[in-house]
Amino acid sequence: MSDEWPGGAADFVQAIADTKLLLSHRYAQWMLAGPVLEDDIAGASLAQDEMGHVRQLFRLLGEQGRDQDWLEGDREPEEFTNAASLDSPMADWTEFVVRMNLTERAAWYLLDAIDHDDFEGLVDRIGQDEYFHLDYLDARLDTLADESAAAVADHAAAALPEVLAFLGPATPEGANDDLLDAGFTDVSIAGIREAYREHYESQFAESGVSLDAVDWTVPDPGNWDETRRRVGGGGIDEQTNRQLSGIESKEYVIQ
Repeated sequence: MSDEWPGGAADFVQAIADTKLLLSHRYAQWMLAGPVLEDDIAGASLAQDEMGHVRQLFRLLGEQGRDQDWLEGDREPEEFTNAASLDSPMADWTEFVVRMNLTERAAWYLLDAIDHDDFEGLVDRIGQDEYFHLDYLDARLDTLADESAAAVADHAAAALPEVLAFLGPATPEGANDDLLDAGFTDVSIAGIREAYREHYESQFAESGVSLDAVDWTVPDPGNWDETRRRVGGGGIDEQTNRQLSGIESKEYVIQ
């Protein structure tokens, strides 16, 4: 077993892993519903990659004492600590691309900030997948920004408060950043948020997508749930919970 991580680190990794679990699930839901065959193929590939990442992160969490059955989905909806932007299925392709792009980039930035021996090599391997994931999602987002700028802006404005809550509050550089102080991460949350905002402002600079309606200061630290990395309650919808837990398929399990 690896050395025990500093306080809060397991919850931090759990949130990344649960978000990747939901990314995999949402990709799988759309892998036969994309606009063209290439999008269906990409959805299947991305879903598989994300589940591979989840397995590795769950393995590390198990070494920190987290119960494997619980990790694998034997939980109530409010016990998942995924980004709230993935709680419910997306209604259309534009919403899907916007939410998946915003959320996957956020999860990658948090994971890439981890600097611990247990993650040596793993973050680099995941990063190789993420390069292609985010390149694909950025290309699709660029196309939608040209074709449906208002819809992209609306979906981004709706999703970004939830994604920014997942990243964490906008505190001054390094302030109240316990994982940075403990050496578990090597980039502050403030630094991650700045890089994240700069990416999307640059990406949309030449398009008709305006992010003026976005409040980049959220969440309020006083209302933020650090364990679940969100504001307020809520959680995945009941149908998603049943699918993740395998309730409807248990009778077919081969013993």
